[in-house]
Amino acid sequence: MVMDGLSEEERRLCPEEVWRLYDRSRAFKESIDLYETVNTNENFFIGKQWEGVQSNGLPTPVFNILKRDVCFVVSSITSENLKVQASPLAASAGTERLEEPTRILNEEFESVFEHNRVPSLLREFARDAAVRGDGCIYTWWDPEVKNGTSVDGGIRSEILPNTRVHFGNPNDRRVQAQPWMMVESREPVGELRRRARENGSPDWDAIVSDDDNTHPGDERRTDGKVTKLLFLWRDRGSGEIWGYECTQNARVRAAFDLGVRLYPIVWLGWDYVPDCCHGQAMLTGLIPNQIFINKMWAMSMLSLMTTAYPKIVYDRTRIPKWTNQVGQAIGVTGGDVSTAARAISPAAISPQVTQFIEAAIDQTNRNLGTTNAALGDVSPDNTSAIIALQRAAATPSEITKQNLHECVEELARIYLEFIASFYGVRQVDFGDGFTAAFNFGVFRELPMALKIDVGASAYYSEIASIQTLDNLLSQGRIDIIQYLERVPDGTISDRRGLIEEIRKTREESSVYGA
Repeated sequence: MVMDGLSEEERRLCPEEVWRLYDRSRAFKESIDLYETVNTNENFFIGKQWEGVQSNGLPTPVFNILKRDVCFVVSSITSENLKVQASPLAASAGTERLEEPTRILNEEFESVFEHNRVPSLLREFARDAAVRGDGCIYTWWDPEVKNGTSVDGGIRSEILPNTRVHFGNPNDRRVQAQPWMMVESREPVGELRRRARENGSPDWDAIVSDDDNTHPGDERRTDGKVTKLLFLWRDRGSGEIWGYECTQNARVRAAFDLGVRLYPIVWLGWDYVPDCCHGQAMLTGLIPNQIFINKMWAMSMLSLMTTAYPKIVYDRTRIPKWTNQVGQAIGVTGGDVSTAARAISPAAISPQVTQFIEAAIDQTNRNLGTTNAALGDVSPDNTSAIIALQRAAATPSEITKQNLHECVEELARIYLEFIASFYGVRQVDFGDGFTAAFNFGVFRELPMALKIDVGASAYYSEIASIQTLDNLLSQGRIDIIQYLERVPDGTISDRRGLIEEIRKTREESSVYGA
């Protein structure tokens, strides 16, 4: 296989060289404490907040305000039903001839988004960015997907942890500007041996388990698995993305062309860190607050457990033994009974303790926009004011929300690359019962003729669109066919069939009238 445009270093690709780059990238992650930070953040998010802490007799309560805050912020930026719409650029020549291909592409986008459950992926994507610092979506072509056509194959996307994605230039967070990318995975030895043998690898039998070769962040290693690396780079001649798979000491798959011109990786850093490909997690700066809240509760609990109940002090020279049994008589030898024993009142905890705990929780929530108004925990006396407060509370996360929209647009461009490269010629419905072959490769020939817009297609937006169309139809500004062609998808079942029936009825009426 000839790999035009490769440097001499790229032509000498071998497991040892790829593993050397992998070790170098892993060393960078260790230098910024990524593995330790991710492990700590994940523990705090799920509620394991006393992990590795010597309590020294203290109770270990967990009042997990972090999970609620993270889930609220993630939900607020992913609550909209995002939809990708491709449209011809207004300045492009011959935009009329692109309208039908654009419609076909939009329908295919909708199908691919539904097949990959992209809204669910985006929630996990944003959650990883908030907890781990970065979110990553990896896309590949799966030839075994059944798509209902004569040719099997489909686009697949999944979430990858940021600890298993490696950048060629770790000082740059831009994925498409990287000299190379690397994806790390753990796979069963037997399965990887089979694939290597089928791909003609001469050293497939050298693939062995590396369970004893532990690395930072690999505490959950399981027996019978081996680390596999997918090395990606851009061919300098064609601009195509190439890949190479290997383990530490064996090749799994020789260099191959992915068929796309973009790295199939979408990357989202929650808070950007200068000169670093990894971002800072929302959770990282909140952990000290959570520790303070837990410790204050723990000390308050200990105080209540040890001093909350009254204690009895008695004269042992007059009462040899004290009993707390109900109704039991206590004998006193001589003297005044009132001076034989007395109860000591329990110590009172300062009310400032509770105030400080509540203030810490309140200030943490305020800084994240998780206020009572945002959560709806206020009396609805003035709905306009509540809506204004909710919008104001959502403002701090607006930048992250816009970054998420950019990631969706990047994901759509990656999908477009796979559609143009792998779909080939397929039968497509052009309306009016007309079906014909369409070559999806045309989208590679017109890379600048499409503009992808990401926007919300929330329920209220569709209702507003329908109401506007209803008004135009009732005023006679548009006819029924124009109305049906513009109504949002899914509103009317078999919309195309209805349009065709109306057109057919009109044609028959015209002929009959003539």
